[in-house]
Amino acid sequence: MVAGGLVIALPKRGLMHRRIGYVYVISMLLTNSSAFLIYHLFGRFGPFHALAIFSTITIAGGFVPALFRKKVKNWLHWHYYFMNWSVVGLYAAFWAELTTRTLPMGRFWMLVLIATAITTGLGSFFIRKHAKRLTGA
Repeated sequence: MVAGGLVIALPKRGLMHRRIGYVYVISMLLTNSSAFLIYHLFGRFGPFHALAIFSTITIAGGFVPALFRKKVKNWLHWHYYFMNWSVVGLYAAFWAELTTRTLPMGRFWMLVLIATAITTGLGSFFIRKHAKRLTGA
């Protein structure tokens, strides 16, 4: 979460951005991989496994274009949107987990949906707000 926040908040297109980005990508790949070791919630493949797959897709969607930027048309556009949505997803999962563990309402899925909706709404606003400035599009 720290690396995701830093890579979003700090200046782009530099060595520091790249290094923190690598830390973020590796951390997220390890986190998503570890999600597949958890089966005690549903006893089988569950919604959190599907979200780990989706998260891995967003990581790949942002990392691969940056890695092959000379071969990918509009690589910065793809990198910007996929990586930002990856971080928003991470924070949505954090807020959903935090609210379900701290609020005594007993409505797990409702809390997950509310926390996710608020986080993705705010994320969408800021992604769009800064897109033109950061991608030039």
